[in-house]
Amino acid sequence: MSSVVKLETGFSGQIDSGPDALCGLLVAAGKLQPSDVERALRLQREQGDWEKIGSILAKLGLVSEMDVAESLSEQLGLTLVDGADFPAEPLADLGIEPRFLKNNRVLVLDQDETELTVVMSHPQDQHVLDALRLVSNKSVVACLGIPAEIDIALNRLYDSDKRSDDVVDASVSAQYLDDVEQLKELAGEAPVIKLVNQLIHGAAEAGASDIHIEPFEDQLKIRYRVDGLLREVDAPPTQSSAAVISRVKIMANLNIAERRLAQDGRFKQRVRGNEYDLRVSTVPTMYGESVVLRLLQRDSVALDFGPLGFSPQQETVMQEILATPHGILLVTGPTGSGKSTTLYAALRHLNKPERMIITVEDPVEYNIRGINQMQVKPQIGLTFANALRSIVRQDPDVIMIGEMRDTETAQIAVQSALTGHLVLSTLHTNDAAGSVMRMLDMGVEDYLLTSAVIAIQAQRLVRTLCPECREPYAPPREVVERWGLDRFAGNGELTLHKPIGCDHCGNTGYSGRCAILEILPMTDAIRQLVLKRSDVSEIARAAADLGMVSMRDDGLRKAVAGETTVEEVLRVTPEQS
Repeated sequence: MSSVVKLETGFSGQIDSGPDALCGLLVAAGKLQPSDVERALRLQREQGDWEKIGSILAKLGLVSEMDVAESLSEQLGLTLVDGADFPAEPLADLGIEPRFLKNNRVLVLDQDETELTVVMSHPQDQHVLDALRLVSNKSVVACLGIPAEIDIALNRLYDSDKRSDDVVDASVSAQYLDDVEQLKELAGEAPVIKLVNQLIHGAAEAGASDIHIEPFEDQLKIRYRVDGLLREVDAPPTQSSAAVISRVKIMANLNIAERRLAQDGRFKQRVRGNEYDLRVSTVPTMYGESVVLRLLQRDSVALDFGPLGFSPQQETVMQEILATPHGILLVTGPTGSGKSTTLYAALRHLNKPERMIITVEDPVEYNIRGINQMQVKPQIGLTFANALRSIVRQDPDVIMIGEMRDTETAQIAVQSALTGHLVLSTLHTNDAAGSVMRMLDMGVEDYLLTSAVIAIQAQRLVRTLCPECREPYAPPREVVERWGLDRFAGNGELTLHKPIGCDHCGNTGYSGRCAILEILPMTDAIRQLVLKRSDVSEIARAAADLGMVSMRDDGLRKAVAGETTVEEVLRVTPEQS
């Protein structure tokens, strides 16, 4: 602990006396806008200046607690201690009441005969420092910690004190579970608001696409989906489940009294100066409602084919397809495979002043300037099919349908394509060839299908290797022969890379994702097979003979290029005959 700063009595670095200094550091770091500072300072004055400016900024969602802590550490010249360095067990013979530690957010890190080392959320609080010095009869060495991490550690170390101000008591939760007004009050408590904000901020900082809040009999499980895989994080106490879930539902403008039916909503949140759209989905389970929040940050999404993982050749093929004046382009794959992002990249390519573009989506994920976007609302009868009937009369050049879910939507889309519109849509199938059978199963006649569909693209998302820590290796010969990797190596030496893990990638070895894909143009040969009702494997073989690169081969090519791993490609691609 040689790098920490000893705070003796008389320390005068009060953040309350100079909030402009902290805000100035946050603005200089690009994490805060001057208008946000004015808003927070105005709220602080309205509250009578009793709350610190950093706490107000975090509660408003303008910055994270980590941002505040880092800037405060720089301002005060203190070391910021990570939660991973907190003690696993409470220190014995402290002579300090746990309630005092919790009320003042103080965690004892270490002690010897003369010094007491603590981590605090507000190490400039002279009264607390004096109290610690008097009780322990030692000099105090203070470090800075993130408030939420200190709260979690204190509750973990001192389980006997369950009625902390920052924890919703189990009996209270059970007592008011069916009382909507009381539940609203619990969800409006500052600890619950802070806890939910911290979950959202933590997910944003981890680069997560989803937050899963899942109540079970003996725990509340919180998981972030990072690069397509779920990662469990520290969760609040089980007894706070009802309040946490109700808080999310209130933010999404959902009915907190309705816990028997699934609900969907959305809200916006500022995190680290960035605007996020959060889509909320709830479903009833045995032990409460399971909640999933999808995080969407518009500015961070590269709506262009290259950054999404398209090779130059694939990008050229896609641009040629989009140059067709009419017909249907289908993008297929399972949920979470990046289909919508690919369609948005196509819309961005098509978005020209001379084109009229209308979309029908559920929900509208990204707003694009110059494009008319419609949100379906089945509860009032505005379904995909009904919306399509209306927008065709708007004389659009391009129509984007968020998803073909039923026969009626598919048939209207086909009719639109046959009457001079370019139609883009998604479909849930395993591969490009399987989409043909899916459309036939939905009741589209084969002769209409072959006339309307111009191309089908299937895709998956694979995790990309962290460029900072990936490590090259020579693959075993049996692996090379099994997957035919020599096809992608050219005349050079074949080298693969493996994930190692570092601070840059969170010790996962991977950072970000890219698409692997296959594009099936509807050629005359494919049309003949569809009219003959050939099976999927026969259509896939014919497409390969015509030059289509399968998803698996596209992924293996990226693995040989050092972008991902063979294991990652095999994990997400379907078996091929």
